[in-house]
Amino acid sequence: MIRNKGITNSILELVGETPLIKLHKVTKGLPGSYYAKFEAFNPGHSAKDRIALHIVKDAEKKGILKKGATIVETTSGNTGFSLAMISIVRGYKCILAVSDKSSIDKIDLLKSMGAEVHICPANVPPEDPRSYYEVAKRIHKKTKNSVYINQYFNELNTEAHYKSTGPEIWKQTEGKITHLVVASGTGGTISGTGKYLKEQNPNIKILAVDAIGSVLKKYHETGELDLNEVSPYKIEGLGKNLIPTATDFDVIDVYEKVSDKNAALEARNIVKKEGMFLGYTSGAVMQATKQYALKEMFSEESFVVLIFSDHGSRYMNKIYSDDWMKENDFL
Repeated sequence: MIRNKGITNSILELVGETPLIKLHKVTKGLPGSYYAKFEAFNPGHSAKDRIALHIVKDAEKKGILKKGATIVETTSGNTGFSLAMISIVRGYKCILAVSDKSSIDKIDLLKSMGAEVHICPANVPPEDPRSYYEVAKRIHKKTKNSVYINQYFNELNTEAHYKSTGPEIWKQTEGKITHLVVASGTGGTISGTGKYLKEQNPNIKILAVDAIGSVLKKYHETGELDLNEVSPYKIEGLGKNLIPTATDFDVIDVYEKVSDKNAALEARNIVKKEGMFLGYTSGAVMQATKQYALKEMFSEESFVVLIFSDHGSRYMNKIYSDDWMKENDFL
C-alpha cells in the first residue's frame, strides 16, 4: 500500500491511508488479536487531518471559502494544527480558540504554523463567554470573510471518517474486524468509522472511551445530560461537558471511562513496549481496551482495532515529563 511513489504535489495529498500495526507486548495476556490504526502517520500527525481537509474542501466547493479568507475554530490542539497546515498550503488565515488544558507543545506548534491563538479556560461551562466555544463564535462574527469550522456540531466531521477511516480499516482487516475501540470527543471518528463498519457487518462492536469527569458515558446510557458528572480532567481531545451533535450515539455499543493517571501511564507503557510514540488519548484507548478485556468483552477469536489518534511529540511537557507526572501524583 504505497501511494505517491514518485513526486507528491502537496503535503495534503498524504492525508489518510495510515498503517494498521499489530500490537504484541502491550496486549500480552489479553484474549484475541489487537491492531493499532496509527493516525500519527498523517502529515499533521493526527486523525484530525482527515476532518480538517474534508471540511475545508467542502467549503471551497460550495464557494464559502475563498483565497484570503479566515478559518476560525475551537480546538484542543490537533484540529487547529491540521487547519493551520491547510491554511498555509491553501492561502488562508487561521484563528484558533484553544483550551488552556492543551499542552504547551501544542500551543507552540500552532503559533509556529502562523495561527493566531486565543487561550481560553477549560473548566468553565460551554455557554460561559470565556469558553473556547463562545470565543470562537465571537471571533467569527467580528471577522469579515471568515468561516467557523465548528467540528463539534458539523456533520462533515463524521462524514470524513465514514468516507476514509472506516473503508481503510475494513480493507486492511479484510473484513475480519470484530471490535473497534475509539476515544470519544467530538465523536466524528467513532461515529463515522463505526457507521461504515456496522454497515459492512452489524455484529462489529463499537467500544467508546470516555474520561472520568465527562458527561458522554451517562448520556449514552440514559439520554440525560447530567452536569453533576462534570469535573476537571487532564486528558486532551477526549470526553466533553456538552453533547456534540457530531456524535451518533446509536452507532456506539458501550462506553468505558478511564482516569487521567492510567491513560498517561499506558501511553508511556506503549512507547516502551511497542516503540510507538503516542499521545494522551492513545494511552486512554489502550487503558480502556484492558478494562474492556477485564469485563470479558473479547474472546480468543476477537480481532480488535484501536485508533491511536496522534503523536507523542505534542505531550513532551505533559505525560512524557517526569516532573509533570510527579506534580500530578502519576509517578
